[in-house]
Amino acid sequence: MLLDRVEAQMPAILQAADWFAATILAGRMVHLFGSGHSRIMVEEMWPRYGSFPGFNPIVELSLSFHNPVVGPNGQRQAMFLENVSGLADRILRNFDLSPQDSALVVSSSGANIVPIEMAEGFQRRGLKTVAIVSQQHSAASRSQRADGRKLTDFADLVLDTGAPVGDAMVRLPGLDTPVAPGSTVGGCLLINAIKSEVAARLTAAGRPPLVLSAAAVVGPQRATAIFEAAYDEHARRLAALYQHLGLPAAS
Repeated sequence: MLLDRVEAQMPAILQAADWFAATILAGRMVHLFGSGHSRIMVEEMWPRYGSFPGFNPIVELSLSFHNPVVGPNGQRQAMFLENVSGLADRILRNFDLSPQDSALVVSSSGANIVPIEMAEGFQRRGLKTVAIVSQQHSAASRSQRADGRKLTDFADLVLDTGAPVGDAMVRLPGLDTPVAPGSTVGGCLLINAIKSEVAARLTAAGRPPLVLSAAAVVGPQRATAIFEAAYDEHARRLAALYQHLGLPAAS
């Protein structure tokens, strides 16, 4: 069912790939953001095997590192912080963004303040912005913003993970609440569909990407060479996001 949903969204996936490939070919970066468990989709795009430079994973640990569950760095704090207005602008203040950049924001509900304000900030700066949400869950969720606007209100393109309301998909006899969330599975399918289409466009343009590859596939020497070259390229692209921070605009 999830694969069918991805196939049905291919026109939107292709459009996202067009925008992201154009950004990478321009020497810029596609900015990725997700709070909470949505960081999984951010890291699925880059960096991992089968991935390539051109993506800037914005992972705020205060919003997503909740492995201790309780106590310092616990889940309660992360869930509180992702609804603090103004935090997104503090995050984006770190980067010299350009309209040549593009962005992808992931949030299953699309209703929490920080992901919404991240997308709003990207759009305000002229970036084409793609959202990944669960459409059913988002429709059933109340926005934490006073104006009621959601992530989908600040996206040029919306992709749907196909997860149900509440995310969990499996109902069991004797248990009155479902288990096994589906947004990560659907989100990762979308991420890799986009990634593959971007790679195809870069290759067709004569700029094949440096895809992180396992030694078992390409041999240890080539795998090491690709890793080093890919990380160097990422560093060079990232440097461009910092070099003009705080400087007056050119007249």
